[in-house]
Amino acid sequence: MPDPKTLNLSRLRDIGWSSWDPIGLLAPGADWRNEPFADEYDSYLIEAASGLRNGWPVEKVTDYLLSLASDHMGLSEVSRPAAEATAKAVAEYLRKMDHG
Repeated sequence: MPDPKTLNLSRLRDIGWSSWDPIGLLAPGADWRNEPFADEYDSYLIEAASGLRNGWPVEKVTDYLLSLASDHMGLSEVSRPAAEATAKAVAEYLRKMDHG
């Protein structure tokens, strides 16, 4: 089996900052590239992408992101639509990257 293509961290950040940002760090209209906290969600997005590559369904990635927001970050209000949109966008990015 060929080695998987390397993830494009900038692309994962584009997805995460545009559709997830559970703690609301990025001001509306701001660009994550100009922020000192640009890497805030990197490990979570990489884990989500790795999970998808290892066969996790989008639903499991959605649940993973929700769990991070509620359990790890301690947020009382979490957005399932935002987590699901993020999971689907990462899955689509991987599909396009891996299959042309």
